[in-house]
Amino acid sequence: MRFVVLLYQDEDVWRRADDAERARYHAQHAAFDGALRTAGVTVVAGEALVGVAAARTHRRVGDDVTVTDGPFAETAEQLGGFYLVDAPDTDTLLATLRHLPEYTVEVREVAEA
Repeated sequence: MRFVVLLYQDEDVWRRADDAERARYHAQHAAFDGALRTAGVTVVAGEALVGVAAARTHRRVGDDVTVTDGPFAETAEQLGGFYLVDAPDTDTLLATLRHLPEYTVEVREVAEA
């Protein structure tokens, strides 16, 4: 089963982080990667995203297209990165999430198209 693991956090947390805090985040991601491997989960892809200020929101209604700089909604937390994984089941994946830093994490199964 393929899942996307979406990582949300206030971007200011990362901007304010010192080198030690950033190193802790990297270590936690490495621990998460190790936990995934131990659980038999394959990481297909994973990336950090640039800040939400660089986002472009594209909206189409009929033939009308609007492109807006920045995010669609003002929120306290922004999507900061993701993992695309192949896991045996949801419970196996959920058990590994405790290794990540203190994010809000959304897990969604990828629909077969």
